[in-house]
Amino acid sequence: MTRISHIDVDDANLPPPTPEIEQERRVAVFDLLEDNSFVIPARDGRDAPDGPYHLGLAIRERRLVFDVKTETAADVAQFHLSLGPFKQAVKDYFQICESYFDAVKKLPPSQIEAIDMARRGIHNEGARILQERLEGKAEVDIDTARRLFTLICVLHWGG
Repeated sequence: MTRISHIDVDDANLPPPTPEIEQERRVAVFDLLEDNSFVIPARDGRDAPDGPYHLGLAIRERRLVFDVKTETAADVAQFHLSLGPFKQAVKDYFQICESYFDAVKKLPPSQIEAIDMARRGIHNEGARILQERLEGKAEVDIDTARRLFTLICVLHWGG
């Protein structure tokens, strides 16, 4: 029961995403809900309520906000992360994604594969940063961190 069962990405005040960004978001949400690991550690001598959890992601006052609730909407945890540590990884990720989307339209598979490998490397770096930033707040495996990083990028897109 240490998982996310629902995710809400608060993009209400952001400009509309491009079709490619919207597709990245849909895939990340689908994959995240299919398979994830999300553990809220004990705090102040008390165990966190058992999951599954509903997770709200938003950018508020230039900070990334994780709002964790139980399936019955009881508050579990809320934490705010500085966006600064993600800035370069998000920028690099958008640049490589743009190259990838362009390549898919006109380059041979071998060149697309090389760009995709670079994209995965940047994605892994963003996931590693997220795991570090969540330390002591939430424990996520690398696949969950990768999918959450994609959603952070979606929020950065408009923010």
